[in-house]
Amino acid sequence: MKRKIAIEIIAFLFILLFTYASFNKLLDYQKFTIQIGQSPLLTGFGGSIPWMVITVELLVAVLLAIPRFRLLAFFGAFSLMVMFTAYIIAILKFSNFIPCSCGGILEKLGWTEHLYFNFSFLFLALVTIVLYPNEGPPRKANSPAR
Repeated sequence: MKRKIAIEIIAFLFILLFTYASFNKLLDYQKFTIQIGQSPLLTGFGGSIPWMVITVELLVAVLLAIPRFRLLAFFGAFSLMVMFTAYIIAILKFSNFIPCSCGGILEKLGWTEHLYFNFSFLFLALVTIVLYPNEGPPRKANSPAR
């Protein structure tokens, strides 16, 4: 029961994170696209990346809200956080110009704090995936265990 409550809380945190982030990007879409276009790693993708990021964030948030798709959504959340974290590390390591395309509260964080934030959510997603209950098809009472 504690595991189920923990999974529900973590799902809620990710839903909050991704809906907050995507709506912030939508509210100031022009700024978001300009910052993506200024990124030395994403040059040439300024038109398609913003919509893909927003769409995937919202899709993962919706799937996290549906218990049937929650495990798949946690894999999606983990993948997004890996990509966002790898992007931050790459931009810090290989670029002199560091545009921040985050919105809202995350925009106020320094890069070190942002990495800690991302690593925390990466850890939450990984732990949830590992601890997620294996709910395979029910077995008949008389059928032998595999």
